[in-house]
Amino acid sequence: MNQDSPWVLGIDAGGTRTRAVLADARDGRVVGEGVAGPGNALTVPEPELADHLAEAVASAVPEAGRARVAAVVGGFAGAARAPEEEPGRVRARAALTAALTRLGIGTGAVEVYSDIEAAFAGAPGQPADGLALVAGTGAVAARIEGRVLVATSGGDGWLLGDDGGGFWIGREAARAALRAADGRGGPTALTAAVGRTLGIPASALPPAEDALWRPESRAAYRACLLPAVLDRPPVRLADLAPLVPRAAAEKDTVAAAVLRDAAAHLAATVAALGPRPGEALVVTGGLVAPDGPLLAPVTERLSSLDLTVTPVPDGCAGAVALARLLATGRRPAEAP
Repeated sequence: MNQDSPWVLGIDAGGTRTRAVLADARDGRVVGEGVAGPGNALTVPEPELADHLAEAVASAVPEAGRARVAAVVGGFAGAARAPEEEPGRVRARAALTAALTRLGIGTGAVEVYSDIEAAFAGAPGQPADGLALVAGTGAVAARIEGRVLVATSGGDGWLLGDDGGGFWIGREAARAALRAADGRGGPTALTAAVGRTLGIPASALPPAEDALWRPESRAAYRACLLPAVLDRPPVRLADLAPLVPRAAAEKDTVAAAVLRDAAAHLAATVAALGPRPGEALVVTGGLVAPDGPLLAPVTERLSSLDLTVTPVPDGCAGAVALARLLATGRRPAEAP
């Protein structure tokens, strides 16, 4: 690697983590990486967001080389590219500026994008137009034109929407556990898995195999689970989401049904954008990234639309690609 080559920094700030990737501006080779806490521009308080950005960037960019950073692009959950005064964009830019200033990274070439635009820009060949689906803690689909987001479906946050996302799946796991405990639902491995994850005493957990789960233990389970959930920030229900594909892999019918419903919700979110046959659909987020538990079922549900589905690990590669364009003075729509 040319020791004098400028660097660019790409940041993927999502609902669960913030990841920063430092790359060579000329050839895109990765030089450093860093990871920190959540980076949603609407749900993470601005000072905390700045802390997470600073932590990730500090790990990615060696202190001695920070003057070499020529451009920075952040792709943020909860932010949009336009308009300029959009609240998430304003908060993301303020937090990113604060983090870079704290670390002594003084480049004036700094841009904020949505996490969707960043993910789309990371697809092979860097398509300019098509669709994107981000399914991690939340869930949102978007239409991209000229590498800029022009329409969205979903993405309404854990309280009002994000159906099929990690929060939704985690909430369904907790609901299934409660229904099994009070008799409204059938038995499921999620009851014990959710209980263990939330620190429910072993004496209240359902017994192994077919032994009788005593009424007093069921009542104790519910009495412990409800405060364990309510004492945490609501979005932390997403922490329970990984339990569902694990249980489904063990042939748990309740967990399998939750995943089927989640895939249906995600496919409907994409379909709402009116896909055209042959369009590119870039998918990312823990649920539909390469090896994600919902990649195959979502792809199958969308098969009739004849889309070209491309999974990418996260938005970092796209953020780096956009930062490389920014370093040359080109705008996204001007890229080849």
